[in-house]
Amino acid sequence: MKKISTLFSEERNLLQTDIENTSSIEQIVKLVQNRLDNFERIYISELNLTQVRLAAFFLDMLRQSIGTLAAANLAQIVPTQQKQITNPIPNFAPNRVILKLLKALLYIGILGWLFYLTKTTPGAWMAMLLASVLLGLEIVLQLDKNNQEDNSTSQELLKLPQAVLRVDSKVLLDNLADALHTIDLAVARFEEGNKQEGDLGVEELPELLGFLQKLMGASFLDKPQMAIALAQLLPQILMEQGIRAQIYRTNDPESDRNYFDFEPSIDPDTKDYVTLTPALLKGDRLLRRGRVIEPAYSQARE
Repeated sequence: MKKISTLFSEERNLLQTDIENTSSIEQIVKLVQNRLDNFERIYISELNLTQVRLAAFFLDMLRQSIGTLAAANLAQIVPTQQKQITNPIPNFAPNRVILKLLKALLYIGILGWLFYLTKTTPGAWMAMLLASVLLGLEIVLQLDKNNQEDNSTSQELLKLPQAVLRVDSKVLLDNLADALHTIDLAVARFEEGNKQEGDLGVEELPELLGFLQKLMGASFLDKPQMAIALAQLLPQILMEQGIRAQIYRTNDPESDRNYFDFEPSIDPDTKDYVTLTPALLKGDRLLRRGRVIEPAYSQARE
């Protein structure tokens, strides 16, 4: 029987490559769960019924636990940073305020003096015009400087490192390997279910032991009807163990002659097949051969 941890080890490198090439957490979860489905189909093909149920239960739990990875989400902290940067506390600089005030008084004084000169000197208009142009250039340069500062602030915002949520493929696969190894250990404990029925002690078959106990009670009480009623429960007890009793029928394709031992009837007039003991089968495996009395003439025809 091939272990599921062995199946996983054979494809671990390929699975790790697929995980590293996948950026979405949801896609990683789906990838791992699909791979577990493939492992399960191969793994349970060689298990008995008890092992199949146990392995399916553990694998379902494992798939659900892997699905919790999709709950991981990146906290949105970028808008808070932008607010803190784009709305900084203005720094008060007294020297710059005084300098700007003096420059404004100087420009006003020059313009006022030139305006006064225009009353006596007509050529003063040209000087006044040049001073106005100079004042306009100063205002334009100041506005351009403010725009450059705003652009530099925006560029700094764009250069902020963006957090990316990633899955460490090695850590994930190491934990997955440990979980699959645990499943192998749990399933291996029920491997004795594959043994032949003759290899099991009666104490390991509680249903059969209980039936024998009741049958012995009916015998001690000398009640044959009670014993017959108990005997009718035998097929149900065998079915609970996955065992079916097969009666020989000539036209039944399931009644393979290889399942039975045949004995000729001592009555030459009988024409019927009589099953003394049915054949016991578990799946396609023959546990006990049956015994059939056949008509005496059948051997001559065969």
